[in-house]
Amino acid sequence: MRLLVPFGTRPEIVKLAPVVAALRDAGHDVHTIATGQHDDPRLADRFFEDLGLVPDERWTLPRPEAERVGTLLTRAFEALSRRPVDAVVLLGDTYTVPLFGLAARRHEVPVAHLEAGLRSFNERSLEEVNRRAVGAMASLHLAPTPLAARFLSEEGVPATRVHVVGNPITDTLRLHGPRRQAPSERVGVVVTAHRATNVDDPVRLAQVATIVRRLALEVGPVRFPLHPRTRDRLASAGALEELAAAPGVDLCEPLPYPEMLAAIAAARVVVTDSGGLQEEAAWLGVPCVVLRTSTPRWEGVESGIAALTGLDPDRAMAAAVAFNAPDAQARVAAVPCPYGDGRVGPRVAALLSDPAVQAVLALEEPRLDDLRPILAPSEVAAP
Repeated sequence: MRLLVPFGTRPEIVKLAPVVAALRDAGHDVHTIATGQHDDPRLADRFFEDLGLVPDERWTLPRPEAERVGTLLTRAFEALSRRPVDAVVLLGDTYTVPLFGLAARRHEVPVAHLEAGLRSFNERSLEEVNRRAVGAMASLHLAPTPLAARFLSEEGVPATRVHVVGNPITDTLRLHGPRRQAPSERVGVVVTAHRATNVDDPVRLAQVATIVRRLALEVGPVRFPLHPRTRDRLASAGALEELAAAPGVDLCEPLPYPEMLAAIAAARVVVTDSGGLQEEAAWLGVPCVVLRTSTPRWEGVESGIAALTGLDPDRAMAAAVAFNAPDAQARVAAVPCPYGDGRVGPRVAALLSDPAVQAVLALEEPRLDDLRPILAPSEVAAP
């Protein structure tokens, strides 16, 4: 098939790299576009190099959010008008995903969505809105887990359009990740915080800083790679130097991906508001404290390897201290990763080579004229 694969952020690069490689290995004609949502070299360029995903096109977007969204949609329309493709393959929940979905459907190109069916059920989450929006646009839903597939079924997506393939982050971890370390070899905590709802609010940002300081005192040394947004917000609040001087706290620049994975593998606990780190920690057998009160990755919570605490410092610390105990470390290390087996890319490539799946992707006018009405007579009667 002729496939268009756009990606806009670091997590999309990490997860799509093995999928693009597998699609090309299977003979598909793949054109990739880096849409430029992450334009900081620390969040893009090094990841292209480390993972071997060199985009065929690279875009630059304006800074103001409204202009970025408008420009991205315009360029998506232009890309699809000049390049005939059989399908657009999208992953995740950033602006790139629903905007390319809209452009694809306007050009009568079907959409295949990876990470389909993730649901946090948080109505304040823009990512949740994006996930649900692309769910309405997709013809093929590539769900990471049976739970995600069940959510899609409950939303009325036909079973013929849903395939459980795993999350491709596990492919990247299998190919590029370090080995799992025994709990006795681990030390300290890795922290990340970047979500706008956590770091743009001064009160919530102060709670993040409190948690970091307490982790260093009560669990072990903290390594905190700072997302550019988080560094800017801490500096604006006058808290950057104070946090950097806190005992046991190491504030650093975003790490190259192999170094970040090595840091996670060597930590006793990960504390984060990131979705990707929840998956990476699960693969590496490291417990995860999630600085959110909902997550689209419920499998980690259900299996007891992750805990939702929000930004309440006492709840976050209680979970981190509990996970740091030797018995909890051993228990989490023994749990298989619930997000995939590391062979998602070849599975996706095989599906897109299957004539039956290609038939599902075809956008055809439905024949509904000979069906009985789906509404009861009382529902169509005049008020």
